[in-house]
Amino acid sequence: MKKISLFLLLATVSLASVQSQILDPVKWSTSIKKISETEYDLISKATIEDKWHLYSQVVPDNGPLPTNLTFEENSAYKLVGKAKESKGHTVHDPVFDMVITFFENTATFTQRIKLTGDKGTTVKGEVEFMVCDDTRCLPPSYIDLVFKIPAPEKSTEAAVTPVNTDETETTEAGTDNVEDTAAVDTVKTEVVKDTVKASSENSLSAIEQNQKQDEKGLWAIFFLAFLSGFAALLTPCVFPMIPMTVSFFTKQSKTKAKGIKNAIIYGISIIIIYVLLGILVSLIFGPQALNALSTNVWFNLIFFVLLIVFAVSFLGAFEIMLPNSWANKVDSQADRGGLIGIFFMALALAIVSFSCTGPIVGTLLVQAAAGGSQVGPIVGMLGFSLAIALPFGLFAAFPGWMNSLPKSGGWLNTVKVVLGFLELALAFKFLSNADLVLQLHWLEREVFLAIWIAIFGALALYLFGKIKLPHDSPLTHISVGRLSLGLLVLAFTVYMIPGLWGAPLNLISAFPPPLDYAESPYGVGNSKVGGGIVANQGQDLPEGAHLLAPHQILAFNDYDKGLAYAKTVGKPVMIDFTGWACVNCRKMEQNVWVDDKVLNMLKNEVVLISLYVDDKRKLEDDEIVESLLKPGKKLKYIGQKWSELQTIKYKTNSQPFYVLMDHNEENLIDPVGYTPDIEEYYAWLQKGIGAFKK
Repeated sequence: MKKISLFLLLATVSLASVQSQILDPVKWSTSIKKISETEYDLISKATIEDKWHLYSQVVPDNGPLPTNLTFEENSAYKLVGKAKESKGHTVHDPVFDMVITFFENTATFTQRIKLTGDKGTTVKGEVEFMVCDDTRCLPPSYIDLVFKIPAPEKSTEAAVTPVNTDETETTEAGTDNVEDTAAVDTVKTEVVKDTVKASSENSLSAIEQNQKQDEKGLWAIFFLAFLSGFAALLTPCVFPMIPMTVSFFTKQSKTKAKGIKNAIIYGISIIIIYVLLGILVSLIFGPQALNALSTNVWFNLIFFVLLIVFAVSFLGAFEIMLPNSWANKVDSQADRGGLIGIFFMALALAIVSFSCTGPIVGTLLVQAAAGGSQVGPIVGMLGFSLAIALPFGLFAAFPGWMNSLPKSGGWLNTVKVVLGFLELALAFKFLSNADLVLQLHWLEREVFLAIWIAIFGALALYLFGKIKLPHDSPLTHISVGRLSLGLLVLAFTVYMIPGLWGAPLNLISAFPPPLDYAESPYGVGNSKVGGGIVANQGQDLPEGAHLLAPHQILAFNDYDKGLAYAKTVGKPVMIDFTGWACVNCRKMEQNVWVDDKVLNMLKNEVVLISLYVDDKRKLEDDEIVESLLKPGKKLKYIGQKWSELQTIKYKTNSQPFYVLMDHNEENLIDPVGYTPDIEEYYAWLQKGIGAFKK
């Protein structure tokens, strides 16, 4: 750190020229809008240069960093709700494999406040944001926001007020029309942005492609819900109701056609009831909250507990039931006859069967809502209810088919238990999400897989009759169907075991934590990934070094330690300015670094120093220094230190950015950024390493 600090001080003389070459694709302006005598909207507007993307306030876990607005506490006002944002593009990002919302050209964020006294005030805030284009990302930038609020009794004439920023000189605000009273504060912001995600593809074609992905996602929800509906049919609460209800309609109706009609109306009523439930969930939460379901730690923890309760219920510990008074009131309405009576009969089925269908419906709503689409819960309930309703209409039309139905018995409880095991396994996916966000490393890949292996292993033993649960009937023999399912579950359990030793497990890759989130990122006993020789195989790693997953490249995250090691082993240094959320950095690592000849060089010909510009770990007190780029600001995070080093020394602030240098910290070859062509990148490495050897 001392060496870096000295270098930064020496570099101050060239700071002016450096700043003029730094990318600055976003400008911020602030304004206020009077809502009432005591309420104001604080409006922060981002003007974004062409081909750059700014991200939403809500981004799924392990995606790019979101835009985040914070406001200083002040007794003169209080915040009303959360900041709202303008409508952006919501697309499926193929690299992060998630739905992400981003903004092009402009973005507006509005925070409402309420004055608590009769005096005006100055509201100070900060916006943290990141931007990307198709080839690079910028480190996170922190911009001050200032809003001057007049006293309630003062004149409502608009006033233009300059706002000083730590980034660049103040500019005049645009011509935002601020109703009644408006103070327009303008901030020209410096965008130093993280390596977040280079927001997917180009404009309309990308949006159209990702909209198709969204449609596929909804179809997947519908199909899964449809299958879940059939599973619910095979539970003790619903299956016996099919012949009873169909017989009622066919026998009580004067004609066969009337019976079929009533049975179909009954089925449609079931669909309406469950779809209304999906609509209710969508309306209560709204699109922003639904998107937050997949990204918020507390939501994931709540879902984990909820699914555990559902699973334990299905396993026979207790039953989840709605109040009996509800069923009695609905039954009384069902006696009215006609369309209303049929509707209440369907509602009575939903209430009475809740102990079996409730956990399935709850799980579906959780899964559909966590996808971030407001339509998801509605589509899920449509698929589920269609599967429930279909048999009533079909058996009414073809009553002879009921003779082929299996008799009720202990197998119905077996279906419930199997569903309970599946819900238990799914619950740990939500716990894993929360662990990944908090980076607690409590539920790393090996632990997650061990839990799943135990759950599905226990399910296999249950199906083979080795485990019995409270509501099981005596098992005298195992049916062919049960044996087949048991063998399938056992095969799946065996399939997961190699995952403990680093196997990718492509069939379930969406469920366990990623390969590098593990106690042993390469798997126990796995000594080689890709081409080349494994660095330091069988030896202790140097101080400050680690093996970069999944390539097993010896790497440092500290500049000084990496440089010292390079001098010891006599190799050139390759600095990799990167970021945890840098999409193009991941593309390079996944598509270029894996090439055998490139990987061999990275493992054996250079000392890799990866500097993460978005590393949010705090610096030690004795390492905190004042920023040379932003006078008056302190460098608080490790990532800010590396970002400032890159900006001052190399006059750029985008990632990925690769530097080959000698032991005197002089460049061996001109640095490069995103280079997706393997041969071009390999030639760059060859030339730089060759210069070092000469």
